[in-house]
Amino acid sequence: MSRVGKKVITIPSGVTVSEKDNHVTVKGAKGELSWTLPEGISISVDGDTLSVRRADDSRRMRALHGTNRSLLSNMVEGVSKGFSKELEIVGVGFKAAVKGKALDLALGKSHPILHPIPAGLTVTVTENTKIKVEGIDKQLVGQFAAEVRGYYPPEPYKGKGVHYVGEHIRRKEGKSVGK
Repeated sequence: MSRVGKKVITIPSGVTVSEKDNHVTVKGAKGELSWTLPEGISISVDGDTLSVRRADDSRRMRALHGTNRSLLSNMVEGVSKGFSKELEIVGVGFKAAVKGKALDLALGKSHPILHPIPAGLTVTVTENTKIKVEGIDKQLVGQFAAEVRGYYPPEPYKGKGVHYVGEHIRRKEGKSVGK
């Protein structure tokens, strides 16, 4: 058995999991998520636990077993608690603002960057430099945060750019003047 796949998922109160024709739907206080299970992977709901099973022990099935268990676990956690990522902008004149359904970024380029906010995400900006991305889909939250960070990743000399809160940036020493 897969070490990850054999772990059971505990379903918190207020969350319902239903399956029909390998299509799993998870509903909770924060919203609803759905996922289609691949051929050979099945689930069983026993009270407040959810377990994922596979058809055989082939290499592909073992890989899909753990992957689908993690995806279902993230869905259950997302509809009950939600996910969030926090970004911070460092640099003189660098700032962000939410304008309608887009995130407006001023990152020292000749033009402002308007990044559209996908449906299902809540983006808030405080102090013009702190961005908080919240949602129930872990993949969507992480992807949006990575795209925003990708516009100006932190550089190693002065640390300017967009980085995750708590992320350690390895700094390099600047040029030294020789004698």
